[in-house]
Amino acid sequence: MARPTLDLAQRPRAIAVHDRLCAEYGCPIPYFHSLDPLSELVSSLLSHRTKNRDSGRAFKQLVAQFPTWEAVRDAPTAAVERAIAPCTWPEQKAPRIQQVLRLVGEKTGGDWSLDFLQELPVPEARAWLEALPGVGPKTSAAVLCFSHLRGRALPVDSHHHRVAQRLGLIAPTTAVGPAHALLEALLPEDWTAQQVYDHHEVMMLHGQRCCFYKKPACDRCAVLHLCPYGQGPDGQG
Repeated sequence: MARPTLDLAQRPRAIAVHDRLCAEYGCPIPYFHSLDPLSELVSSLLSHRTKNRDSGRAFKQLVAQFPTWEAVRDAPTAAVERAIAPCTWPEQKAPRIQQVLRLVGEKTGGDWSLDFLQELPVPEARAWLEALPGVGPKTSAAVLCFSHLRGRALPVDSHHHRVAQRLGLIAPTTAVGPAHALLEALLPEDWTAQQVYDHHEVMMLHGQRCCFYKKPACDRCAVLHLCPYGQGPDGQG
């Protein structure tokens, strides 16, 4: 299968979309929380294929039951599984989280802090995270962007991905994983971490509130004039 290629000709469209959606949803958008990066890593692992409400409950139950990440690592796997029961596939995620914590403990000498990632260039920090089992581009970006590190990394969730495809920023065949590098490369290099975060948030919000998977509300879309899908036979433009 051919690797998706970057089309920098789409950068003006990406910037125009960003500006219009920021006007629609109100930028800058406050960060929704400020976890330390290891907590964000565990939270992100719990969120895979899980609604935010349920993964949030699972994370809260986990940290309420176990006082430290070392305790989670060393606990019976069945106990961790019970603690994270609200998320999908807790029987898979419990041993995976313990495996990740063992590796993090080894790599950090047991101090459990991932704050050192802030000192690395973003590509190196992401590579470090993605060397851990179960950590892909979305999770590494989430750890750097959403945690108190406030890194300049662009997460791409399913809503963001769908909107980007319909707007023609990436090809319709581009999967979510490869989309991270392509969409991040379309953003100006001088954008701040806040602007990158805003871009993710407005693309996600637009997917949630207007550009639905089924029956998108093209008639009230703020970026319809920029959208090939909305102006085509499948849209309402």
